[in-house]
Amino acid sequence: MSLPVVAVVGRPNVGKSTLVNRIIGRRETIVEELPGVTRDRKQVEGEWLGHRFTLIDTGGWLAGGDDLDEKVSRQSEKAIVDADLVLLVVDAIVGTTPDDERVAMLLRRLDTPVIVVANKCDDKSHEAGIWDLMGLGLGDPYPVSSLHGLGTGDLLDAVVAQLPESDDDFFDVDTEVDERLFSVALVGRPNVGKSTLFNHLIGEERAVVHDLPGTTRDAIDTVVETDTGPIRFVDTAGMRRKARIDADTEYYSLVRALNAVDKSDVALLVIDSTIGVTHQDQRLAERVDGAGCPVVILLNKWELLDTDRREKIADEVERKLAFLGGAPVLRISALTGKGVDRLWPSLQTAVGDYRTRIPTRDVNKAIRAAQAAQPAPRGARVLYATQGATDPPTFTLFANREIPRTYLRYLERSLRETFDLGSTPIKIRVRKRSD
Repeated sequence: MSLPVVAVVGRPNVGKSTLVNRIIGRRETIVEELPGVTRDRKQVEGEWLGHRFTLIDTGGWLAGGDDLDEKVSRQSEKAIVDADLVLLVVDAIVGTTPDDERVAMLLRRLDTPVIVVANKCDDKSHEAGIWDLMGLGLGDPYPVSSLHGLGTGDLLDAVVAQLPESDDDFFDVDTEVDERLFSVALVGRPNVGKSTLFNHLIGEERAVVHDLPGTTRDAIDTVVETDTGPIRFVDTAGMRRKARIDADTEYYSLVRALNAVDKSDVALLVIDSTIGVTHQDQRLAERVDGAGCPVVILLNKWELLDTDRREKIADEVERKLAFLGGAPVLRISALTGKGVDRLWPSLQTAVGDYRTRIPTRDVNKAIRAAQAAQPAPRGARVLYATQGATDPPTFTLFANREIPRTYLRYLERSLRETFDLGSTPIKIRVRKRSD
């Protein structure tokens, strides 16, 4: 059974993301004193008085804007349709604007309950004018200060009072299980087609797709049921060189993207085939490889290349991304979906490698063979080995003395080749025998 859904909507720059962060108690969504920072729908879990619910942070609803504004507004409308309760956030200092009235008109047509949130009531002087907001026709407004937390307790009392009733056991469900889902991060430079691919993979238009670099500002994730079980897909913001990051918003986008890579089990490195493998693509690949995350290389927009160009790109991948070893390379079109189906077998193989369990007998046999072929320097030797965990495969080596890091890499490579573990990360822990 899914959690009740609370959508946080309103025009740009009224403090929706700040309110979401205040409710969940951490800085999960990007906040900046600029309109339009939030563009995609982002789902997080909130809790109040033992009641859990899903919060959807949306981009600013704006009528009559450009093509990107229209797409962001459409995401907000989709969140409203999916919601059990809507929080309409209004700037109490500015008061009601024509855009607020348009959003209110849309909400009045629906049967979904709505709570008007008069945000930025940082002191009593700002509360006097909130009653003008009753003109929106959506009931009494709740004065809050998302920045300072004032009034959020009363607001949350009203929220849980209007959420759908559930069984007592409903709120006792262990949500930590979700954190162990196999996670796949989509990474790449800005405007290479990550969000288009993300929408194709999850089967709905969840992330905003637009031909403007930097459209995705935050990491957006969705769980998809597959033949091998649930997989979490994470769409990240395009990563630029640090020298080109000149705004706080882009900096936080980069931090969130790198954090998503660190927590993922597989990274899909999306490359624009019409441009080729750039220096930035190489740097990103190095960053992902350094995180110990296996990589699948996706050459997007492949349908736009002629035969000569395709041969050139294949050569570039082989030369410039050789350090990724045997990383699979898939030619796809995220726009049309051509070739994307070939991604699933690669992910299924990665999931299988990630969950591999090897008998202790076989682990020790492989280690003995590796040591016989190339003994460790200075008399170091692994006396016994076992696999202590999966997700990813984790091996514990009991040694007579400290083992050099270079030799550990040799043993890791030997285990990977012996048990055909592909590019899945392998963790090795060494315990030295006490004298």
